[in-house]
Amino acid sequence: MATIKKTENGIEYLFGLLKKKAKTVTRAAFWKIPHKNPQEDICLKIGRYNKNGFAPETLENTNPKSELILDNEEFQKLLEFLSDNYEPFKKGVRKYIPLDENFDQKSIEHLKAIFDNPDKQEVLNFIAKNNILPSDLIAGLQNQARMNAVKEFETMLEQDLVEQSWQKWFKQNDWVLGSEFVKILDEREVDTANITDYLMQAYDGFLDIIEIKRPEGSLRFWADIQDHGNYVPSSDLTKAITQATKYIYEVEREANSVKFLERVGNVRTIKPRCILIFGRSSDWNNEQKEAYRILNSSYHNLTIMTYDHVLLRAKRILNIDEAEQTGQNIKDIGVAGIPF
Repeated sequence: MATIKKTENGIEYLFGLLKKKAKTVTRAAFWKIPHKNPQEDICLKIGRYNKNGFAPETLENTNPKSELILDNEEFQKLLEFLSDNYEPFKKGVRKYIPLDENFDQKSIEHLKAIFDNPDKQEVLNFIAKNNILPSDLIAGLQNQARMNAVKEFETMLEQDLVEQSWQKWFKQNDWVLGSEFVKILDEREVDTANITDYLMQAYDGFLDIIEIKRPEGSLRFWADIQDHGNYVPSSDLTKAITQATKYIYEVEREANSVKFLERVGNVRTIKPRCILIFGRSSDWNNEQKEAYRILNSSYHNLTIMTYDHVLLRAKRILNIDEAEQTGQNIKDIGVAGIPF
């Protein structure tokens, strides 16, 4: 166990043994130089010492075999050098640009110009063909984008937004709907009288439906009055369920329509399912949670989720809920913490 000690003058220090040979010992030491202001300098000493006469608990050695002391500025520069160059050098990269404060502005603009190409597929093909971005970095970028989306979702929940704002968010972040969905289809119309929020292609190649309602406003999940001591859906939720089941019915009716199949890209339509996203559940009691479970079990082709359920699913996908429980900052979840 590493132990921070103090000299008689109150200077804190920490030793680390780097190597022990038959006649010599190599050791590193940190120590803090206190100031009257909040500033605190940390210095590094690396030394090689003869075992004879070596005092392992002494910060100063009068007769070192060799010793190098870096002051705070030199030590910080060493850390930057290691951070920028160790991994590329280890991997044998011949040319690379350290991402530090000295990164040339012209280089930044040049990189932006490459990635701002309107033909995104061409950019992706170029990156893949030339192996410009390693797979762990690509996964890290995707993970960071998803974490930003979760933060945006939480911010949106604090506002009274209309359905269009939520439709836009879900279209940009369809991953949150679950791995059973492959993509959102461009087509939304079932027929001229029925327009869904989203028609989805499921992983099995069949068509499913997503219907969302705004989480706030005047919409209520449970009725104000219980029925025989039971929580029952509000009239708002009942209307939304009726609308969702009507969409399922109409999609089934169009299953053999050539025009419909052409509009949805020939995605097969057999026994479509629907996810209805409605209301909030963050303040539910145990009885309401049980009532929700019972309500959902009564439908075989409809799943009802609240916005809080969606948020929890997103956090679990990204391991954010585990980080929050342990007090870890979400920003600190790096590539090593990506759950895919």
